[in-house]
Amino acid sequence: MSEARALDDAPWLTSGPAARVLALLNGDGEEARVVGGAVRNALLKIPIGDIDIATTALPDEVVRRAKAAGIKSVPTGIEHGTVTLVVERHPFEVTSLREDTETYGRKAKVAFGRDWVRDAERRDFTINGLSVDADGVVHDHVGGLADIAARRVRFIGDAGERIAEDYLRILRFFRMHAAYGSGEPGRAGYLACIGGRAGLANLSAERVRMEMLKLLVAEGALVAVTAMADGGLLLPILGGVSYIGPLATMISAESMLGLGASPIRRLGALAVAVTEDARRVAARLRLTNVEAKTLDSMGHRWWRLSGMDEATARRRLYRLGEDQYRDRLLLAWARAGGHHDAAYWREFAGLPQRWRAPKFPLKATDFILRGIAEGPALGHVLTLAEDAWLAADFPLDPSALSDIADQTVARFTRDHRL
Repeated sequence: MSEARALDDAPWLTSGPAARVLALLNGDGEEARVVGGAVRNALLKIPIGDIDIATTALPDEVVRRAKAAGIKSVPTGIEHGTVTLVVERHPFEVTSLREDTETYGRKAKVAFGRDWVRDAERRDFTINGLSVDADGVVHDHVGGLADIAARRVRFIGDAGERIAEDYLRILRFFRMHAAYGSGEPGRAGYLACIGGRAGLANLSAERVRMEMLKLLVAEGALVAVTAMADGGLLLPILGGVSYIGPLATMISAESMLGLGASPIRRLGALAVAVTEDARRVAARLRLTNVEAKTLDSMGHRWWRLSGMDEATARRRLYRLGEDQYRDRLLLAWARAGGHHDAAYWREFAGLPQRWRAPKFPLKATDFILRGIAEGPALGHVLTLAEDAWLAADFPLDPSALSDIADQTVARFTRDHRL
């Protein structure tokens, strides 16, 4: 199977750093092409990210040509044929054409070659198996052009065999479908993922985390995650109950509020009902400290943000800060289901924009002057005073503040009288 077409509107092929690398590697019996995601995205007319290049030249020849041209080369994966060239501060991964001679799990024995067809056939999905040369001609040896036109994610070759080579391809199948597919996932690939789900246990948590967080913010995340849940693929990943309805509401709420898609917010909606869930998920996916703390905060008494009045909402915002307040409120909204009382949730989600909490105006000196000695007692009194100030709805009037200080000291003295 081989098809070619011209890639329109790709100025990065004719000028700039990528064009310079292609010119460097073409000629004298060698050929280079841009491969993978950059070609896919250019055909879909969506922004491209990293530009990866494949070449018939061996790694030593790539390094030699780069040195002769004054281009920095870094042997980032030279044992697998990959050299990174840095041109105008842009890194380009350049990989010599390869073909698998033996595969076992993630690892494979590879041999360098000069066959573009064999190189394409060792990739995962047809939409990632395309290449484009310096003249803008797209080469398709695996049926990727038709699948891009149909917005279809399909394994190259036998799906079960490709999954057995690397079980992370199960997650990549759903992530790619969420990002580039349309409708339901392809049946053959879907069934192969279900058949290989036991292999998910062999994956490192870091690799699973990376794929899941990318999947959750893709445009078609809900369809893909629902299919994963239906196929029994979420339980071995998250280790607990999955909540598809709250995830749907979270996605809708983010859109309604004009917020960017947050992978941790969406993970919370999908997997967290209480803080114990948050800790389990954080451990299983080895979330970063920041991600784990965010998830833990979301799961902590989120139900208290349902049915608030304005004064209560202000106190919650003051205690939590804007980011934690919004994330926890959105989890409460997601748990409420659908668009039930959406006006309530929108009103309190907008609280940080219409009201900014003042700083607690009383200081340690205010209580030292009232006879409280420095030390643990002073810290306790400040906490009591702050609670009273919040209960009084953040007064700033000096007289009201003086009354709060006097009453707090009196209460503390009474409660701690020997």
